[in-house]
Amino acid sequence: MRLPKAGTIEIAPSILSADFAKLADELAVIEKAGAKIVHLDIMDGHFVPNITIGPPVVEKLRKHSKLFFDCHLMITDPRKFAPIFIKAGANHLTFHIEAEKNPAELIKLLHDMGATAGLCLNPETPVKAIEKVAHLADMILVLTVHPGFGAQQFIPEAAKKIVQVRKIVGPDIRVEVDGGIDPQTAPLVVSYGADTIVAGNAIFSKPDRIAAINAIRRACKK
Repeated sequence: MRLPKAGTIEIAPSILSADFAKLADELAVIEKAGAKIVHLDIMDGHFVPNITIGPPVVEKLRKHSKLFFDCHLMITDPRKFAPIFIKAGANHLTFHIEAEKNPAELIKLLHDMGATAGLCLNPETPVKAIEKVAHLADMILVLTVHPGFGAQQFIPEAAKKIVQVRKIVGPDIRVEVDGGIDPQTAPLVVSYGADTIVAGNAIFSKPDRIAAINAIRRACKK
């Protein structure tokens, strides 16, 4: 199971906003909607002020889904936990440039373990922080909210960094965006160069998840 090749627009529903009492059912709905990727927010209560899911939950979800597991590690020690998440069933791990002193080495480790690798930028972090290693990654994640909680307001200035990122990585590396994405903001980030669109509240706050995913998908084509 591999990250879709760059060049297609992919909607990656974020289960942070899903009903945690029935996550297997939520994953089934995502698959029915035609999504290939599900975004899993991993928070440790230290790097960000919230705690979400760990490897045991990822392992259980893996048994119920063939979706590509895009795990966003919002944790202080991604190097320590990355192998554990891969063993649990993660296909892709994105770690924060702010949390890793040797990102090139960690990217190689992830690749050697059979996973794809991503680099993430907090809203305040300049693009130059990843400039030297961005070409080694498979995807760059630009956060358009402060990490730690769902349903936050979109930060327009942070989204503009997508333009710089796309110039650095070219057309063959995916550029993901997460935070305040809905049918109104999705077309903007796509116009900036994003091709992987993470949406949580805009999907899981709606009673019809499939219709919500399709609404964002249609908006991205405008």
